[in-house]
Amino acid sequence: MSLIAASVAAVALSASAASAIVIERSKPQPPVAGVPNFTGEVSVSSRFQRAGPARVGGGVVRFARGARTAWHTHPLGQTLFVTVGVGHVQKWGGPVEEIRPGDVVWIPPGVKHWHGATPWSGMTHIAVSEAREGKSVEWLEPVAD
Repeated sequence: MSLIAASVAAVALSASAASAIVIERSKPQPPVAGVPNFTGEVSVSSRFQRAGPARVGGGVVRFARGARTAWHTHPLGQTLFVTVGVGHVQKWGGPVEEIRPGDVVWIPPGVKHWHGATPWSGMTHIAVSEAREGKSVEWLEPVAD
């Protein structure tokens, strides 16, 4: 095979691989306490981060009753899709708001916030955000009781 033919074959193979559909099988994690940036028992599964030029990433987050994130921001915002249970979300300085299955929550870029389960119900959501310069979240202080 000539060098040109080999180069054409390599380009065709990489183009084929770039257009392939990829299925990443779920690997559930059991709930654990003491996860950095969370309070209470939390598990994260189906975590993903796409390689450039895509910037999207996320995962399924399960919060036991009373579990929550620390305060944090996202450089390009975050979308939450609530799937199970009842939760809370709060913007810094704003009221605590209830979220339920079927709710889609948009947190704008740079807005300091937290989210998690209520004290009486666990909650699961799918969290999706984009990375800017490789970073999709800025973790801050824990939420006070």
